[in-house]
Amino acid sequence: MSAAFVLYVCGIIVPYLRHRPTWPGDPTLFRWHFFVPCRDEELVIGDTVRYLRTRFRAAHVWVIDDHSDDRTLDIVRRMQGRGDSQLHVVARRRPHARTGKSDALNAAYRALRAWVGRHDDGANTIVVVVDADGRPAGNCMYVCTAPHLFGDPAMGAVQIDVRMGNRGTAPGSGNRVRRRFGRALVRMQDLEFRTAIAAIQMSRGHTGTIAMGGNGQFTRLSALDSIAGPQRRPWRGSLLEDFELGVHLLTEGWKTGFSVDTHVDQEGLYSMRRFLAQRTRWSQGTMQCARYARRIWKSPHLSTFGAAEMLYYLAQPWMQLLGSVVYPIPLVLLTIHAITEPAVAWAWFTSGAWKFLLAYGVAGMLPFLIWGPVYRKHCEPKSGPLRGIAYGLGYACYIYTFYITVWRAVFRLVRGRNGWAKTRRNTERANTKVVALDR
Repeated sequence: MSAAFVLYVCGIIVPYLRHRPTWPGDPTLFRWHFFVPCRDEELVIGDTVRYLRTRFRAAHVWVIDDHSDDRTLDIVRRMQGRGDSQLHVVARRRPHARTGKSDALNAAYRALRAWVGRHDDGANTIVVVVDADGRPAGNCMYVCTAPHLFGDPAMGAVQIDVRMGNRGTAPGSGNRVRRRFGRALVRMQDLEFRTAIAAIQMSRGHTGTIAMGGNGQFTRLSALDSIAGPQRRPWRGSLLEDFELGVHLLTEGWKTGFSVDTHVDQEGLYSMRRFLAQRTRWSQGTMQCARYARRIWKSPHLSTFGAAEMLYYLAQPWMQLLGSVVYPIPLVLLTIHAITEPAVAWAWFTSGAWKFLLAYGVAGMLPFLIWGPVYRKHCEPKSGPLRGIAYGLGYACYIYTFYITVWRAVFRLVRGRNGWAKTRRNTERANTKVVALDR
């Protein structure tokens, strides 16, 4: 099984490294609307709105305030009051607010639909979901309108590459060890998105199952219309609402695309506690999406390979649960044997068993170690080869956090806890305010 995984990783690395930039399109043929969901984002929302309105002057920006307790709404209202007709505010209020990111996005979708009118079929209108700290690259519209992306009328959504904007930057507070650890944690997040996840997305292009992400998600308005239903809810409420959206688009017959020719910067997390909370939410969201397994398998719009790839993705949290129990068994048995019969264990080890153990360890670590040199060569070419090896070792350790988050996700599912508080920014201090309904 480990050998098969090594071959799989090698198989997705080759097309990733061989990728060449594609010919751009013409963004003036489309109308652009940025959705920026916000909840207590006073620290970043002003800069984000200014960035979007300055860099993408033809686009409209829709800020969705999910009943913030801070000055988020005041800041945006003040900016809107300066006569900017392309800055819109969707203000949600309790008890209808703070019920999840999906509900916030659906509120913006309904507001946009009312604004453009029922006679606009939405075919040339693109909705872009950006985090409150997101910074889409200036060329994103040109890349996303390429002939093979939104230049194709069948293309329903495009996901762009994600980068950590604070990669290589240490946190501004804490002792030396905490600062180094925080910087390394952000670097691993950047490595994960720009290599492993990007390569997987590119490989999904062959199965027609490219997934959506929560940041840098471009969707054709007509595609959202086709899956919104009578309740006008394109986003359906999973904690992994981005992947869920992709499932509905693909099973409705739309194509999805991905590009590394442009990107969106977001803030990587310095805190392990906040990182684990974020990844627990993602694991739980994937588990929730298991309810779509039948829909995926029976969809006439997905090939057998495509359906199998999506089902494999949905099975990953459960496979990680199983692996966390099964993988340690040989080590536990060997340790017990070494303690109870050390002479026999040593004789077995020196007779050639060490080769088996070495191969077992290499096969288990190589699929993760290899991404370090790939990241160094492709994303940080000015750093040396030893740095690439260090990145690989760090990433191999980083991956083991998934075994923690998947168990936390299971405990939340068992306890019926399906709501979630937003992941706090690095500069936010923890407080006791309730920031999401737990349902």
